Amino acid sequence: MRIQTSFLAFFFLLPLVLADLRVGFYSTSCPKAEQIIQQVVQKKFNSDKSITAALLRMHFHDCFVRGCDASILIDSTNKKQSEKSAGPNLTVRGWEVIDEAKKALEAACPSTVSCADIITLATRDSVVLAGGPSYKSPTGRRDGLVSNPSDVNLPGPSLTVPQALQFFTNKGLTLNDMVTLLGAHTVGIAHCSLFQDRLSNFQGTGSPDPSMDPALVTKLSNICKGPNDPTAFLDQDTPFVFDQKYYNQLNLKRGVLQIDQELSVDKSTAGIVSGFASNGARFSQSFATAMLKMGNLQDGSAGEIRKNCRVFNSPK
Repeated sequence: MRIQTSFLAFFFLLPLVLADLRVGFYSTSCPKAEQIIQQVVQKKFNSDKSITAALLRMHFHDCFVRGCDASILIDSTNKKQSEKSAGPNLTVRGWEVIDEAKKALEAACPSTVSCADIITLATRDSVVLAGGPSYKSPTGRRDGLVSNPSDVNLPGPSLTVPQALQFFTNKGLTLNDMVTLLGAHTVGIAHCSLFQDRLSNFQGTGSPDPSMDPALVTKLSNICKGPNDPTAFLDQDTPFVFDQKYYNQLNLKRGVLQIDQELSVDKSTAGIVSGFASNGARFSQSFATAMLKMGNLQDGSAGEIRKNCRVFNSPK
């Protein structure tokens, strides 16, 4: 997951409420909707296992700004910029998966399945393919009618735990949800520019971050010598497998991003990290629960079912 910023976001325009969603929303109107989406994701995953990280990041960035309404999918134009133009979203990828799924769904059930639901279901399916938990996701979301780059306010990855927690509690999510959702970094990557200071000049000291394993400092320093801001895996053990090894790495001082390592040392989160590290089933269950909670973030029922996920429908 290229994480130019963390997936945390500050939402300040409208209060988030739980939408009226239900499992099997399309059982009558488009019975094969979930199957169609799963087939598209499977095809992409077979050729690019990093798509799990890409879709997770897209989903987080969408839901934490105006709720899960696919506003992140709108293309910018010469006349009007969209969320895609915001700095944190310039490196989001996976658009083609959503486009392909939407094309197939429009052929099967025109103007029926929302782009917001496609993101949600595609993300879930990609997590399952990477070895993560399988869960039934409620659907029935509407596609948003607003997409502004100024709404995207995503802080970087150098937060403290209390700072990060504030963003989550603003969404009605808990400390456990936060530690759980950051576990998505088990399949993530980050550009060196996001953690370079930890390797050589932590907080202006001229030395590496003492909380990082010296062997990892050496390894990452060698990677980051390359041109064009190279990337590194956030889980140095099983980077393409959705498992609890990310938390094991944190307990070994092998967190790449500062916020990740903070989780293992802050008194409020260290116990959660250790619990997940020792019990993969507990992490999987918690992740499914947290994803369902995040997937319910909405700013209301207003919206549409876009015919093309990249543009708003034409006014009638």
